[in-house]
Amino acid sequence: MHISEFDYDLPDDLIAQKPLEERQGSRMLIVERKTKKLTDAAFADFPSLLMASDVLVINNTRVFPARLFGRLTTGAAIEIFLIRDLGENIWEALARPGRRLKPGKTVLFDERLQARVVEKLDEGKILIEMVSDGDPIELIDEIGVTPLPPYIRRDPGIDLDSERYQTVFAKNRGAIAAPTAGLHFTPQVFADIRGRGVSIAEVTLHVGYGTFEPVRVDDMTKHSVSAERYEIDENTAEILNKAKAARQRIVAVGTTTTRALEANFAANGEFVAGQALADLTVTPGYEFRAIDALLTNFHLPQSSLLVLTSSFGGHELVMDAYRHAVRERYRFYSYGDCMLIV
Repeated sequence: MHISEFDYDLPDDLIAQKPLEERQGSRMLIVERKTKKLTDAAFADFPSLLMASDVLVINNTRVFPARLFGRLTTGAAIEIFLIRDLGENIWEALARPGRRLKPGKTVLFDERLQARVVEKLDEGKILIEMVSDGDPIELIDEIGVTPLPPYIRRDPGIDLDSERYQTVFAKNRGAIAAPTAGLHFTPQVFADIRGRGVSIAEVTLHVGYGTFEPVRVDDMTKHSVSAERYEIDENTAEILNKAKAARQRIVAVGTTTTRALEANFAANGEFVAGQALADLTVTPGYEFRAIDALLTNFHLPQSSLLVLTSSFGGHELVMDAYRHAVRERYRFYSYGDCMLIV
């Protein structure tokens, strides 16, 4: 298949620019793979759609403030977007405008923190070394800004999203984007889910640049998503393996949770605890072996996340669902509404 087959028309006013007042107030489109039925519902209905035998899996990664605003010694303004911590204060990053940054250049963030450009990489990426008076991680957390997607418009340097662009179950720091299907949940929703006897398991996949980098090929068989590190603990592996053995449903919250689970199961033939790289790229024809249902937000046209979602739900059905969501004026993308594929 070609990436053009994953396109749809979306009016700009359906791109959610801010979260709803109540996290759980989103709409939810239910997509039934077997019957091809589409049902308009509310996320508040989600707990009632789960069975006591189900296992709900969430991604507990925590977003860190990866956008840094600084200046060159000439006074020129520079924005640095941290992508990945490589250890020993070396980071893979994006810079805007990047043409001014050559190896040896220094970006000043404040009197305590600066970055020295080490190397220019492919696709606009750079390697930088953080130089600081103190712990650079603590300083990044202090002066950095929440890394919102570019379709959410905010004044540069103003952070209005540090709490809402974070799931209520966020725990392990390391993501540069939120696992957005999890943004709808509240402690009360989890209480309702547990009250139905549903098991809840956690994985950690630090959402990285690979999750949202653009698809640069026409032929999807040639597409590859950059690897992202994930971790599954012993308790989660045990819960999931028991569910598989009993033929119980595993319900994934989000595409990042899905990628971690599918990568782990594909590599081992069962769920195995530990840390690894999710280097799996899901394209049409992929056989899902780990999950049975998927809760996900609405994704950008021609994106790897839409490809994964439609590979799970069926290309024609999911694209029909997207067109239905546009007609019914669902809210799209990170702060938007959600879809449950069963």
